[in-house]
This record gives sequence, structure tokens and C-alpha cells, in this order.
Amino acid sequence: MSAESQVKHGHLFIVSAPSGGGKTSLVNALIAQDSKVVVSVSHTTRPQRVGEEHGQHYFFISDQRFQQMQDAGEFLESATVFGALYGTSQKAVEERITLGYDVFLEIDWQGAQQVREKWPDVTSVYLVPPSKDELRSRLIGRGTDPEEVIERRMAAAMSELSHYGEYDYLIVNKYFEEALASMNTVIHAHRAGETANLPDAYPTIAKILAAQ
Repeated sequence: MSAESQVKHGHLFIVSAPSGGGKTSLVNALIAQDSKVVVSVSHTTRPQRVGEEHGQHYFFISDQRFQQMQDAGEFLESATVFGALYGTSQKAVEERITLGYDVFLEIDWQGAQQVREKWPDVTSVYLVPPSKDELRSRLIGRGTDPEEVIERRMAAAMSELSHYGEYDYLIVNKYFEEALASMNTVIHAHRAGETANLPDAYPTIAKILAAQ
């Protein structure tokens, strides 16, 4: 038996959250502590921000190049978010999975729906903010967006949260270490072929939706 055939294939995970929900920080922490966890780097047409590196944070490409890739069927999923195009390379994900890595996609509910159609055994996690006020505070604290953009992101967050029922797991990201522990619980459960048992997040969701 070849070494390649002995490699246990990895698993595909989706992590969604509203802007400021903390998904990138949590996924980065998972990567730092688990060598078998990797994140899929998306392609995007949005401008590169200060401190971002091409190929590490995103693959920054032109609208024309994005359209070429989309027409060629190269994306596992794609979406338009705040006027910019985002897409996940299917080939890149398949290669990592085959090598035994657990691959995380940081995408929104639109992308999650597309991935489920093409990859039925994907595991999806939605990070729930502890409250509407806390989410707004996090967005303001980032210091990257003017007030009108923050309001737009808040409206989008409420719309996104209404899709919580489409996800396999819900994790309230109030305390970082607790949310990280829950993420690890999900990973290890699925590596063992089991279902993770997590605290009930519905009361928090219900309170946020009632505050609209």
C-alpha cells in the first residue's frame, strides 16, 4: 500500500459569522494549535487593505480574472458581498482534503448553501455574537469602517442570523477561549465520526432577533 493511500482524508468545515463575529481570529487560533487544520484562502476582487498579503489573507484578483475562473467552473462557491466578489477554489480544497487536512472555509450563508449542494458531508458552524450591542461595539472597535458602513454591516448581520437553522452547530462567541474550545469539540467529534454536544445557543439568537 502506498504512503498516499494510507493518508486518511480530511474533512471540510464551514465557519460563518457576521462582520465582527470573530471567525478569522478563531480559525487562526485553531491553525496555531493543530497542524492538521488549514484555512482555504479565498479569491476576491475587493481592494487589498493595509497589512494584508496576497496569497495569505486573500488572492486579490481583477473582476475580469474572477469572471474567467467562474466561467471555467473553478469555484466551489462564490458570492457578492458589499459590492466585491469572493470565491473558493474547488481544486485547492480538494487537494488539501486528499492530503489529510481539515479545511475551513470562512464564508457567508450564501456560499454555505452552494457548498452543501456540491459537498454534502460538509460540517457547518455559525458563530453567534453574544448580543446586538456587543456586535456593534466590535465593529466600531475595529476602526476600519465609517458609521454608514457599520450600519450596513449591522443590517446584514441581522439578515444573516436568520439563516442559523441551516447550520449544523451554533457557537456563541462571547468569551474567546470558550468559543475556541467548542470549535475544537466539533473538530475532534467529527474526526471520531461522532456528533459534538455543545451548549444551547438558541436563547442568545432569540434575544438578538427580538432586538431588531
